Order: sequence, then structure tokens, then C-alpha cells
Amino acid sequence: MTDSDTTQGAPSLPPEGLADSGEKQCILAVDDAPENIEIIRNLLECEYQIKATVKGRKALEIAKRKPQPDLILLDIMMPEMDGLEVCRALKADPETAHIPVIFITGKNEAANEIEGFELGAADYITKPFHPAVVRARVHTHLLLQREQRKVERLLENILPRKIIQDIKVHGFSAPEMFDPVTIMFAELIEPGFSDDATLAGQLITELTDIFTTFDSIVTGHGAERIKTNGDTYLAVCGMPARNPEHADIMVRVARDFLKFLSLYRREHGKNWKVRIGLHTGSVVGGIVGRNRYLYDIFGDGVSIASRVQKAAEPMTLVVSDPTWELVREMYGFSPHGSIEVKGKGIVRLFELTVS
Repeated sequence: MTDSDTTQGAPSLPPEGLADSGEKQCILAVDDAPENIEIIRNLLECEYQIKATVKGRKALEIAKRKPQPDLILLDIMMPEMDGLEVCRALKADPETAHIPVIFITGKNEAANEIEGFELGAADYITKPFHPAVVRARVHTHLLLQREQRKVERLLENILPRKIIQDIKVHGFSAPEMFDPVTIMFAELIEPGFSDDATLAGQLITELTDIFTTFDSIVTGHGAERIKTNGDTYLAVCGMPARNPEHADIMVRVARDFLKFLSLYRREHGKNWKVRIGLHTGSVVGGIVGRNRYLYDIFGDGVSIASRVQKAAEPMTLVVSDPTWELVREMYGFSPHGSIEVKGKGIVRLFELTVS
């Protein structure tokens, strides 16, 4: 038997072996004895996709390749690179540290088991093993992995991915200054509000639909949604990951907001409008709260962006002087007055006219 990183499995798909996408969850079996891999394959392939290799270094390659395995079954006693070294490398790499590792090995001393857990293994099974025990433990750890991913997806609704990664690796995320970034405030103008509960519920549904599309636009351009507050949407580009194209990206995001809302109004007959303001400057980003987390941004840059947005007319984009300086060669603008900012003087404003 040679190294294999292909997937195999029977057509029946028991519910416990399904990933959230509806596909079978994937297990990587690593053992230098082909006959042991065959045992694992026969034991689990009806419920899971199986990838396999007889070499530790090859296992590291497969573990990083997309789509990644959901769990790794790892022997310890292997030539060139043993299972302990493989586990150490997996847990030291942020790309693979999240994958649970179960040791399946003939080393049955307590010291071996302790060392495995200290390296970050999720479980430790000694040979010879009972098939039902392997199935049960694999199922348990894959279930835990699935639930952990659900929690992470919920976190991604309130925290940027980089901040989540910082918390997972370091246990915290310290506040950080970002300069420069481009901040966007987009305020939706409601088509009319009624105290009628049915109409109010419809209004919330439409607001949710619009903000969901805004989220997709922001994410698609590589920007970051910070929060919504009532009918106002706050986004930024250039943090937590630095991006030298932050101003251009946020202009494109704003244009797509305007295009989408124009289309939405025509298709649904709803008179939703939006006024958008952009400003380029510095902000501090950090987590607020201890029991209920909220990632937010602070500083003069945020206040100025809010004031720029308030100066915009419905269905227009207005940018401040610092943003205009960065994108004026790429887009058409016309002067749109100015605002006075305490401690900073007069800030000129420009309205997008030609993209």
C-alpha cells in the first residue's frame, strides 16, 4: 500500500458523519503500517471520508491542504518523523492547531499518554483497540469539533476573524491603533414607520435583508463590518489586517451599496434610501465588555466619518478631504462644502459624481 491522500467512502451517509455542508466529515489516518490504515479504513469509511498516509511529513502537508481533515488519527512509532513530532508541529501551526488529534498506538505506558495530552492531543487509544471504542471516540470528538465551529461562526458575527484568532492563540486581544484606515458610515432612510406590529415586523425584515446584503458586499471587498446601530451601518478597511488600498476599497463598497439599494427599490417597490460618508484617518480598535463582547472602533476618525455621512444627501456618497486625496485620480467628485472639526479646523467635503 502506498501513500494516499484521496478520499474514499461508501455511499451511505449516516447523520453523525455529516459535516454542516452535508458532505461526509474527513478523517486523516497516519500510520507507517499499511495494514493498520486498512483496518481504520474498513472501520470508519462507511461514515466518514478517509485520507491516509504512512509518513509523518506527508501528514503535515495533507493537514494544511484545503479542505482540511476534521480529525487526525495518529500513530506514534513511525520512522523519520514520529507521531509526537507530528502532533507538536500541528499544534504549533495556526493553520492546523484547531484539528483534533487522537493517538492510536501500541505505546501504553502512562508517561506516553501524558506526553501525548501535553502536546495537545484530544484523546489517546492504545492497541489492540475495540472497534466500538474507536467509533465512539471519533464520533464524540467530531461532534465537539462541529459544535466549536458553530460557536466560531457566531463569534464572527461580532468579532473580526483576526481578533478571534488572537483570543484562541493568546487568550486575549489587546486594543490596537490603526493608521491609516478608511471608515464608512451608511445611514438607511426608512420608507415610513408605523406603530402597527405587522408593518413594524415587515420593516425589521427588510432592514435585515438589506444589512445582510451589505455584509456580503463588505466581506467580498475585503473590508470589515464593525457594527450596526439601529438603521446605521459602520464598516472600515485597513484593519485589523492592514491594506494600502483601503480608501479605494471603501469607495467601491459604497458604490455597491448605492447600486444594490437602487435595484432593491425597483424590484420591491420600497423607498429605502441611504446616505454614505467616508473619512480616512486613525482609529483604535478593541473589544468592549467582559460578559458580552463587542468589537468597536474609537477616535476622532470615527467622529469625523459620522459627520461626513450626515452631510450627504440621500442616495449619495460624500468623502472627506483625506479620502478624496487618495482616490481623486480614480473617481469623479464635485465639491460638497465643508465641516469644521474641533482641534482640526476645516475639513473639505466631496461628493462622488462619476465612477
